[in-house]
Parts: sequence; structure tokens; C-alpha cells
Amino acid sequence: MRTLVVVPSKDLEEVVGDVVRRVLALDLDLDVLVVNDGSTDDTSRVAREAGARVIDHATNLGKGAALRTGFEHAVEKGYDAVVTLDGDGQHDPAAISQFVEALEKTGADIIVGTRMHAVGAMPALRVWTNRTTSRVVSFLSGQVIPDSQSGYRIIRVCVLEDLVGSLVSTRYDLESEILIRAGRRGFKVAATAIESIYRGTVSHIHPVVDTMRFLRLVGRSLFWR
Repeated sequence: MRTLVVVPSKDLEEVVGDVVRRVLALDLDLDVLVVNDGSTDDTSRVAREAGARVIDHATNLGKGAALRTGFEHAVEKGYDAVVTLDGDGQHDPAAISQFVEALEKTGADIIVGTRMHAVGAMPALRVWTNRTTSRVVSFLSGQVIPDSQSGYRIIRVCVLEDLVGSLVSTRYDLESEILIRAGRRGFKVAATAIESIYRGTVSHIHPVVDTMRFLRLVGRSLFWR
């Protein structure tokens, strides 16, 4: 299975190189694409030197926009699957083999990494938010999704071919949009347990603004098929 690892990144020069190297060290024949989303540091250079292909956004467009750039690249280049992996070190690249195995064993179209079995150092508010939004996304998608806010996933490219022209979100709400649209269109979503890693980095999620984006997404989704 030809797989592309898409790493959306902004101002991550200190960590993205290590993430790329750890992915490429796996015995899985993976390609890595770092989408540099308007960084003001050397994220792009560091990622290239570590062995990644890099696509640069001239300005910051949002995580969802960076993911969409990666998805379009995967479809254009004929990959079979895409792994989405954050570049800040909160996703352990070693788990990629677990995602590939789960995709093959379950026959699912999307595997989402879930942290809700053991939340570790995840802040209490984030735990509550993830559980609440996961219930909403599960209802809207018609699938059981225990951690809809997890960005660590593997997605078959056939799903992206079907969805990419319909996606409208450009921020964190894209991850929920994908699950809702995929479920509505009959794609199977499953989960695999992953470690919850928090390194004390500042979250780019804005509690008020991103909550409003999620609520807007919920309203829009009522009209989707």
C-alpha cells in the first residue's frame, strides 16, 4: 500500500526534523510531505533537510487548508492511503504501523487514533470537549467515533477522491467535516488506541473561535448528503 504521511506544520523548526526522520526510519516505505503553513521560521528548510517533500503556503491558511493541500497532492500522485500526523511531537510516528495494520484488518476506510481510553496529561477541559464533540460527530456521521478531534489518522485515498471537492473547512473543523461527510457517504470509520502525549507546547486552538466554527459546521452538516 503506497502511503503518504502528511504533516501540517507552522513554526516547528525545532521539532519537525525529528518527526520526519522518525517516520522515514520506519520499515514501511513511506513518503513524507510537510505542508509548511506560512511559517516565519526555518520549518521548510529543516523539513527538507530531514528528507521530506515540502509544499509552502506563503501565508498561514489554517491546519485544515494545509491538510487539504496534502490530500490534493496524494490524489494527484496516485497514493493508496494518507496518514495525517502533527509535526509538534504529540503523535508518535512509531504508531503508523499500527494504523496500517488496523486499516487492513478492519477493512475500514478511515482509522482514527483515540486517546480517550487513557487521557494521560490531557487537560480536563480538553477531555470534556473531545468527548462532547465526539458524541455530536458520531451522531451526525452515523458512526461510533470515540475521539473525533484526534488528528492522527489514516485515510484511504478513495475517500479523499470522493470528498476533496466538497470540503469547505480550513481550520481545525476540517477533521470533523471529513468524518461527517465520510460517514454520510457510506465509508466505514474505525478507531485504534494511541498514546496521549502532551509536551507543554502552546495549543493553537482558540476555545471560543474554534467552538463557534464547530457549531457552524454542525449547522451546515444538516444539509449535507
